[in-house]
Amino acid sequence: MFKRALAVVSLLVVAVSGCGDVDDGGSPGARGGEGLTVFAAASLTEVFTGLGEEFEAAHPGVRVRFNFAGSSTLAQQIAQGAPVDVFAAASPATMATVTGAGDAAGRPRVFTRNRLVIAVPKDNPGAVESVGDLSKAGLKVILCAVQVPCGAAAEKALGAAGVKVEPVSREQDVKAVLTKVGIGEADAGLVYRTDAKAAGGRVKGIEFPESARALNDYWIVEVAEAPHSALAKEFIELVLGAQGRAALSRAGFEVP
Repeated sequence: MFKRALAVVSLLVVAVSGCGDVDDGGSPGARGGEGLTVFAAASLTEVFTGLGEEFEAAHPGVRVRFNFAGSSTLAQQIAQGAPVDVFAAASPATMATVTGAGDAAGRPRVFTRNRLVIAVPKDNPGAVESVGDLSKAGLKVILCAVQVPCGAAAEKALGAAGVKVEPVSREQDVKAVLTKVGIGEADAGLVYRTDAKAAGGRVKGIEFPESARALNDYWIVEVAEAPHSALAKEFIELVLGAQGRAALSRAGFEVP
């Protein structure tokens, strides 16, 4: 308890965004202007933001505040005592670091699955057509750092394809890879299918069969000592329920 109380200050320097305006006052009759804090993998940004808006609409006076980043970064912040209600990770290994430290309330649950695609700029200057092309001399490839789920999945998929890649940089989350590819700083990168889809016309996503060997399951759990435990449980049920499954499916996730 002391660890989390002390860490409240850290939330001021964490990149947390709300679905709506941050408002601690609430309206008359509202639930005290409560704020639900959700730490979620960067690849969940679009779909969770939409679900957050639905949750706020169903809970007048409640604000859902998100911190989207690499799963390992978020797990580290939780370990340091950040006051969090819900954690959604892009891999079981990352979730295991939270549960193993006693920072989870209850058992994590799998709620969706994602796979990698090759992202290239819309004009595809590197003429990338397959995963084998990523090893071409002079091709600028960006990957996620190996300690984050998208990086671990990339290493596994490339290994399954027998392709060796020397990336020009490794990023801390999949959105950073996508951004650099989209603005032409790289000829290609490995990102989740859902991120390529969310980027619209900024990038082209190229499927490759070896990605099936590196599927990422996403897990969600209420964090121990959650400041808003009841709301945390309700948000998790939204994600696991019909509304959440439909939103995830529309975004390109694979729903079990």
